[in-house]
This record gives sequence, C-alpha cells and structure tokens, in this order.
Amino acid sequence: MTHNAFDILKGRDFIAQVTDEETVRKELSEKQMVFYIGFDGSADSLHAGHLVPIMAMMHMQLAGHRPIGLVGGGTTMIGDPSGKTEMRQLLSEEAIRANGRRLHAQLNHYLRFDDNQAIAENNADWLLDLNYIAFLREIGRHFSVNRMLSAEAYKQRLEKGLSFIEFNYQLLQAYDYLELYRRHGCTMQMGGDDQWGNLLAGVDLIRRIESVTVHAMTYQLLTTASGAKMGKTAAGAVWLDPQKLSPYDYYQYWINCDDRDVEKLLKIFTFVPLDEIKRLVALEGAELREAKRVLAYEATVITHGETEAKAAEAGAKAAFSGAGNIDAMPTTTLPRARLEGGLGVLEIFTEVGLTKSRGEARRMLQQGGVYVNDDRIEQIETTLTPTDLTDNGIVLRAGKKKYHRLVFE
Repeated sequence: MTHNAFDILKGRDFIAQVTDEETVRKELSEKQMVFYIGFDGSADSLHAGHLVPIMAMMHMQLAGHRPIGLVGGGTTMIGDPSGKTEMRQLLSEEAIRANGRRLHAQLNHYLRFDDNQAIAENNADWLLDLNYIAFLREIGRHFSVNRMLSAEAYKQRLEKGLSFIEFNYQLLQAYDYLELYRRHGCTMQMGGDDQWGNLLAGVDLIRRIESVTVHAMTYQLLTTASGAKMGKTAAGAVWLDPQKLSPYDYYQYWINCDDRDVEKLLKIFTFVPLDEIKRLVALEGAELREAKRVLAYEATVITHGETEAKAAEAGAKAAFSGAGNIDAMPTTTLPRARLEGGLGVLEIFTEVGLTKSRGEARRMLQQGGVYVNDDRIEQIETTLTPTDLTDNGIVLRAGKKKYHRLVFE
C-alpha cells in the first residue's frame, strides 16, 4: 500500500471511534482489507448525508482495499431504531427490493461493482429465509439483553416504547457482519457513530463463533454550523439522483454553504489535497467564494460527472453575474399561449419547484423574496405576460440564491 487509509481518513476528520487504532492502522498498511458499510433501503435514492460513508469507502478503495456495498433489503423490513424517536413505517417487500436495486445502481457510480472493483450485496439474500428457531439457537444465545438495553440506540427509545421487531435489529446487523466474514473474508465494518453499539455487537459475535478478531470504525455524524443535519435543507433532502434534484441545484447546495463549514466540507466531500484546502480556507471575505466554488465544483464532479459540474458552474455564473451560459440554468419550457393568458406568479413559482406550495410562495413574496428578471414582485396578484419576456426568456428568483428560467414556444 502506498498510502495508509487510516491516516488519510483521520487527517480528513472522518473517524470518530475505532476498536483498536494501532492494530487497524497496521493491518491497513500491510494487507488488503475487505470492509463493508450498510445502506438502509427505505428510500429510492441516497442523499448528501450518505456521502460521508461513500467518500470514506472511496478513500479506502483508492488505498487498495475492497469495499462491500451492502443494501439492507432484509433489515429494512425491520427498521433500525438508531437515532429515531419512533418506529419507522414498514414498507412492502416489493418496494424495498426496488429501492435496493436503485441504491446499488447509485453506489456503482462511486464504487464500480460492474468492473469488480467492489462487491454488491443485499442482506435480503440471507435474512429473509432464516429459520427463526435455528437463528435463536446459533445467534441469539450470544446476546445479553441487559447489554443490549444499555446501548444508546435502545436507551433513547425505551421511554417512548421500543417494539420487539426493532429489538431484533442489532442481532440481524451483527449476523450480517458474520455472513460477510464467511462469504468474503470481511474484517471491517464501518458506519455512523450512532451505530457504534451495533458494530461492536458484530465484532463480538464473530469473536465468539469464529474465534477471530475483526474491527469496527465509525465516522463523524456531521451537522452544519447552523445545526442542520448534513444532507437536509428546508426544502428537503439533497438527493444524489439527478431526477430528484438537478445537478445545478446540487451545485447550489454546496456553494451556498455557511462560511464556517467550508473547511470541514472540503475535507469530507472532495479529494482536494489538505495543503490546498488549508490555502483556500485562509482566504477571507469575498475571496472565500473561491473556496466555495472549488467545493461545489469538486463535489458535483464526484456525483454527477465533469460535464454536469461545468454546466452547473456556468449556470451559476450566469445567474449571479450575468456571465457564463444562461442555458445551463434550470429551465422549463412552456407553451406561449399560457404566457399570453397570464401566468400567476405564485402558481409558476410552485410549478417549477422554487417553492413547495402557493402558501410558501405567498409568504416569500410578502417577505420580499420573489423576483422576476431581477425585479422584486410586491403584489400577490401579479401575473406574467409577454411584456416580461427578455432575450433569455423569463428568469425567476426565490430569495438570493435559487433561480429558474422560463422559455416559451
């Protein structure tokens, strides 16, 4: 190995806890390690918060180690209680399997299952056909209920109620680790810091059954300087699927980050060298915009590719400075007859996704945040007509940073 993956992850502030730092660093420097991270199958797309484990996997892979991208088609049937104040809504097996296929397709973009650079697994393949009595005899006997109840994930739920179905989750996650050890020689499980108890349960189970020492590592649970959970905005999740969130809006999420978060986000969500990050975050005032531009561009390249990243950057320049390619801005094409009949501002802002509802559009207008062609709109009943057309169509703006262009044919 030319680079020690542990030192890379630690230097970029990924690591929260590890079972044995000295041994893990040594093993990562001396041999190829097979490791895994599990992804819940309750949605049909990953979001920016999932990029923390994905980026960790990519760093490990670049240093010569082999990742397993595990989709929890079986465990999603149960629902992970970690970090949840109430039980998750259970999905049908068909919906979970469909989600799993989409998540593996997304993970393939980062990890390259299709050229054998990584391993794709779904725990539905071994969990759904388990014999309950045999499972209790082989696996359940190794778990102490008292120790399980002391885990933070369960303690938080006991006051509001923890269902028996959720109580089984830790056993199933530990069994996943055992199964992946047996199938692929997997000796490292990674996950968010709220998963530490579940990860240790897997380490302990393999020690008891296989008499082998394996490892666990958790990464930091990120929040923004404003206290928001990473990958979430007021408008919803920052999806990785370009059909759910355009590459332009994805780019905007990163470039509009809080100044206080720039260094942390560059370390976690890009491959920019640490020396260059240090230089960028030393910039002040308006010059710090360059650091944000690098963050937005590099993060967008990783998820959507260089072509889309360049288009998003050009669209941002066109929106904010009048320079660049206006065609790169998110655009909706409408029949000219609609414009000639008059387009209500509240309706069109909602229709193109700048606001989630007419009520939100109304509130934004009343607060001075609705613009058409850079002119603030102050009347709720304002309608767009052909007189609003410019050579670039009609440019809508919500607040300071969200743009959308209308063209008509």
